[in-house]
Amino acid sequence: MIVAIIRGFEPDVCLRLAEAYRKGGIDMVEVTFNQKNPESWKDTASAISAIKKNFGSDMKVGAGTVLTMEQLTICEDAGGQFMVTPNVNPELIRKCVADSLIAMPGALTPTEAMEAWNAGADYVKIFPAGQLGPGYIKAIKAPLSQIPFLAVGGIGPDNIADFIKAGCVGAGVGGNLTNKEWIAAGEWDKITAVAEALVANSKI
Repeated sequence: MIVAIIRGFEPDVCLRLAEAYRKGGIDMVEVTFNQKNPESWKDTASAISAIKKNFGSDMKVGAGTVLTMEQLTICEDAGGQFMVTPNVNPELIRKCVADSLIAMPGALTPTEAMEAWNAGADYVKIFPAGQLGPGYIKAIKAPLSQIPFLAVGGIGPDNIADFIKAGCVGAGVGGNLTNKEWIAAGEWDKITAVAEALVANSKI
């Protein structure tokens, strides 16, 4: 399971990225909210709607960096199917689950992971996983084996297998799938190649 994370691009670019990801075998896309710029939230909604309309059941699309009920509502109204947060907000998680969206809150410690799980999270993302390393995942997975963890932050084709082996069920990947130079040059095939490598290396 790989969630492609899109941050800071216009809706038309988001759609082109989603097309490149799908060709590479990734079928989940997260379009993030920019907390500093509420005016951009309409673009987040537009991107989610466009991806949903274009791919239908072939791809799940949702919102990332969801911090408020307002943002969750924007995600839902746009057709989003899941919510990703950088933190644990039990009230937000419960609302997400009650509305039949997939909840993927972010946690760092075992206490936060359990709080998210008890609130009804479908997955708990460990962030920033790249800085913590696979050993951290393995350590917290031992007592919390019931929780499906996602590794997020610093994950790419070269290390995703290590996090899967450590106990994660998948990963969220941003920077490695949104190379600005490739996007500017229209080199979508290079982004597809990274997606393919991520999918291949996640199957162990």
